[in-house]
Amino acid sequence: GQQQTMARPQNPSSSLYVGDLDTDVSEAILFDVFRDVGPVLSIRVCRDATTKKSLGYAYVNFQNPLDAERAIMTMNHTKIKDRMCRIMWCRRDPSLRKSGNGNIFIKNLAGDIDNKALHDTFQAFGPILSCKVV
Repeated sequence: GQQQTMARPQNPSSSLYVGDLDTDVSEAILFDVFRDVGPVLSIRVCRDATTKKSLGYAYVNFQNPLDAERAIMTMNHTKIKDRMCRIMWCRRDPSLRKSGNGNIFIKNLAGDIDNKALHDTFQAFGPILSCKVV
């Protein structure tokens, strides 16, 4: 198969961000999905402090960084509860996310382009941290 490239953090990490989740996705559902990849240490679905409703993203922590990498390689842009999820390395440094460094915005995409098609098209140019069609 085709090899995906990912922008791996400098220090080997076992923590992943899982986004674009259906608001009904729970920790138990994510555990069932990710345990096949390798031993999971913890999962946290982020929720609104007042309503406790899911915010549509979670953090999954594996015991082994290689399992986390395998989860990105095999599960990014796959369906969890009928919604395509987006998986990327967890970046704890907010300045990296907010800098805008390396962000590319593309307009006027064909209607049939989804997150996976966008990723597959641009990975030839280098590692991709995350991509999303909005």
